[in-house]
Amino acid sequence: MFDDKVLLNSRLRLIRIALMLSMLILFSGLLYYQVFRSDKYVKLATSNKLRVVRLPARRGRILDANGVLLANNVLTFDIVGYPLDLRKEGILSGFADLLARHGIPLSEKTLEKRIKKQYVVPYRSVVLLRNLTLPQVTDLVGDPEFPPQLFHLPVWRRTYPVGSLVCHVLGYVGEISERELKELGQDGETSRFVGGDVIGKGGVEHFYEDRLQGYPGHKVLEVDARGRFVRVLSGRKPVPGEDLSLTLDLGAQKFAADLLGERRGAVIAMDLKTGGVKVLYSSPTFDLNPLAWGVSSKEWKDLVSDPHRPMMNRAISGTYSPGSVYKPVVAYAALADGVVTEKTTFFCSGKFELGNQVFRCHRRWGHGNEDLVGALRDSCDVYFYEVGQRVGIDSLVRWGKVFGIGLKTGIDLPGESEGNIAGREWKERRFGDRWYKGDTVNYSIGQGFLLMTPIQILRQFGALATGKLLRPHLFSDAASAPVDLALSPKFLKVVQNGMAAVVKPKGTGWRAGIYGVSVAGKTGTVQNSGEDHAVFGGYAPAENPRYAAVAFVEEGLHGSTAAAPIVGQLLAYLVKNDKGGPGGASGKGE
Repeated sequence: MFDDKVLLNSRLRLIRIALMLSMLILFSGLLYYQVFRSDKYVKLATSNKLRVVRLPARRGRILDANGVLLANNVLTFDIVGYPLDLRKEGILSGFADLLARHGIPLSEKTLEKRIKKQYVVPYRSVVLLRNLTLPQVTDLVGDPEFPPQLFHLPVWRRTYPVGSLVCHVLGYVGEISERELKELGQDGETSRFVGGDVIGKGGVEHFYEDRLQGYPGHKVLEVDARGRFVRVLSGRKPVPGEDLSLTLDLGAQKFAADLLGERRGAVIAMDLKTGGVKVLYSSPTFDLNPLAWGVSSKEWKDLVSDPHRPMMNRAISGTYSPGSVYKPVVAYAALADGVVTEKTTFFCSGKFELGNQVFRCHRRWGHGNEDLVGALRDSCDVYFYEVGQRVGIDSLVRWGKVFGIGLKTGIDLPGESEGNIAGREWKERRFGDRWYKGDTVNYSIGQGFLLMTPIQILRQFGALATGKLLRPHLFSDAASAPVDLALSPKFLKVVQNGMAAVVKPKGTGWRAGIYGVSVAGKTGTVQNSGEDHAVFGGYAPAENPRYAAVAFVEEGLHGSTAAAPIVGQLLAYLVKNDKGGPGGASGKGE
């Protein structure tokens, strides 16, 4: 009896041990397959069940102030597949052979690179071929040897109806780079951006990427073991990007382009009520459409290595000595600091001596006695040499900052330069040398170390016209309140009278005033290693300023002949077509 009980207990212990071992083996197996090998078996399961199709959103359109389309979208087709299917032997090589027969030279290796670049998860579609027209996709899909694992997908693509006319304003779109993808973020299936997406690469397209891009949608499809469609499990419609209305007037932009012609430079105009930019034209230009649809590496290299730098937006990125268009700022500083009055005169003999240095006026035989208004009218260099020495560089820098010199305007475009306001500290830091009186002489006529962009010159003339510092903007909803500079109305009026005299019959800029509207402004000729640059800045109507404009013509020789007529005609165009809406130096002739 006792032996039977011992035997039974032993058997029960063995059974318990066996059960525990079985449970341990089962648990280990579950751990191995559910945790350590989960990816493999999820992949095997989903390869026969799920397909995710990403649906790109239509990019927002861009329109000018009158509703004219500047950037639009057209329907094209992509050839798409799934990494799980494309890895099957012979699929990519067969597709590459098919493309070659249809005149599309894409190698198997290139296709593999495209898959790798876009890969996120095995069941999400990747694009093998982009930008096909309806006839092209019909021709390909209709080929009996077209792989059943691939399919076509309708996609919106960017197009620019006015081509190069607004290239520096709009920028263009292109395929997202690895660096940009990291910066914008990539979060698996829910990511707004993935490899192969198209994003803004410059101008408004880049600056307002977040508004224009929209949000992609998707469809989750169930397929059978052969990859055939069974049903739609879930999905989300794409959300189109936001349309943008700009303050730019395409008619005025075209007029400015015609006035500048084939010459290099920039023409800009701004609404003085709102800061809305009506014209922003930089020359030379380039065609946006090939860039948006893809160019070869050689074509891209030729474009970026062009010595005339067509991709540079000279209006906001070109830094130049302003020349005599800077003199109104010196004039105001002298009045405000009590250095001169409206009636103070200096004698111009054609030269100014400082120690053993001689600085000449552009009029070699001199202007005789000049007061402030007359010195602005005649652009007398000697008058401003005298005044500049009395004001001093520290005060010139201080007043320059008041008028926005050396500071970015904040225009809603990427790539703006801040120029260089220079001064004592800057020269010590840059060259390890002190500031000399001769530096101030050059500075006082807008030469030497002083550098400005055309958009800064435009803002300066806006401040001289209204007493307020505006922030130029292109997006119609981006207007901001101007900054009241608290300038003396009395002193500002004296400077304005001088700029109005510039455009009168005896002034250096008289050619800007012969187009039917009253203009005030200032000519400038900028010393250059080649031919001198020409510049003119002004506003109209002179008695009630509404628009300001600047023309900067590289190697234009004289502001009076090359730049003043451009600004005069452009201001006349804007004033005469004004609908009342929000609109969105030394030794050189003038």
